[in-house]
Amino acid sequence: MPEAPAEEQAADAPEAGSIDVEQSEGADERIAARLADIFANVPSLSAVTVSVSEGVVTLSGSAPDAEAVARAESIAIGVDGVVTVENAIERDVSVNLEDGVGGLEDRLRDLWRMLPLVGMAVVVGVLIAAFGYLLASFSGFWKRIAPNVFLAELIASALRFVFVIIGIVIALDMIGAGALMGAVLGGAGVIGVALGFAMRDTIENYVASLMLSLRQPFRANDHVVIESHEGRVIRLTSRATVLMTLDGNHLRIPNSTVFSGTILNYTRNPQRRLEFVLGVDADDDANAARQLGQATLAAQDFVLDDPAPEVRITEVGDSNVTLRFLAWIDQREADFHKAKSRLIAVCKAALEEAGFALPEPIYRLRFDQRTATLPFQNVGDMAPSASPSPAPAPPPPSPPKPAATPAVEEDVTPEDEVARMVEAERKVSGEQDNDLLDSSRPVE
Repeated sequence: MPEAPAEEQAADAPEAGSIDVEQSEGADERIAARLADIFANVPSLSAVTVSVSEGVVTLSGSAPDAEAVARAESIAIGVDGVVTVENAIERDVSVNLEDGVGGLEDRLRDLWRMLPLVGMAVVVGVLIAAFGYLLASFSGFWKRIAPNVFLAELIASALRFVFVIIGIVIALDMIGAGALMGAVLGGAGVIGVALGFAMRDTIENYVASLMLSLRQPFRANDHVVIESHEGRVIRLTSRATVLMTLDGNHLRIPNSTVFSGTILNYTRNPQRRLEFVLGVDADDDANAARQLGQATLAAQDFVLDDPAPEVRITEVGDSNVTLRFLAWIDQREADFHKAKSRLIAVCKAALEEAGFALPEPIYRLRFDQRTATLPFQNVGDMAPSASPSPAPAPPPPSPPKPAATPAVEEDVTPEDEVARMVEAERKVSGEQDNDLLDSSRPVE
């Protein structure tokens, strides 16, 4: 523990030779009278009594608080001729209604005198906050400098909040409530941390909404798959992405899920590949079937030449050879599902007309003498039966295959009823203001 400074040591103990060996006559009475006069003129020390003997001052009585007790001792030590002080003052803990009422009156009187200053501080704080609201009200300006409406509203809200806090801080500083200002700011910080943990999901969703509004991952009416949810985009709001599913229902996905999830956009690239599988008999020429299928795909006017259609032999099964048909279409000119249905029917008919069989799974059962069931014999007769086993009956003749019907020309032009419903939904009055999708900004 560090030593006290020399000045403090000198104050605590008298210097060597500073105490007189002989005391003048009547010194104790003069010290006692002087201290009594001083204490009588100090309201908080009026109940303190003094006795002096040979320069030693003994203080007794009561004082309202510890500060008054220490003050009485320091006054006594400062009187000339005092050798030391014995402080026996007790703190007065009794309830005095008169003092309480008087203290309340003093505080009310001080508050009344401070009313003009408090009023001026309130006016200054309100003016600063009003200036912040005035700046935030220039919505047209913030919308021009911000990338989207959501960010413009965020800037306006931040301006209002900052200027309100500045107004409160300046008002408290004007009335001298610096300690209160620190307590308020500290409490606000603790509350902010607690709310941050409690509202973590809400804050995450809010930040995701801001990022999605800046990145623009899709357009309105885009056909998307977000995680396991499929549909067309209606709008992007500050809380959720609204889809219309393919069966016409509204689906709201939290933006935090959209931002962190996988997004598959079918509309982004108008060219889309469709594929399906057909099988031909294992005894047929699989390569000839592949060439016929590829020529059939290329003959369809809605199938793109670049990339060119293709047929692949993928595997040889138990009873057939599997062919995978691949073709590209332009979704702006041909509907995906209509085109796929049309190609399956056309390719199946072309293969059948060319004599290729499209068999169902066939199971072959083999019977011979080694696995045939033995005929019933008597217990004592161990000789093999002389009668030959009956020959298996021939299989019934397969019914004749029906003649292939010619393919019917079908319309494959895009006609999406869900897309029309989305457009009608977006034209509802007032809904466009809540949409964060901006067609003027590039898609990520």
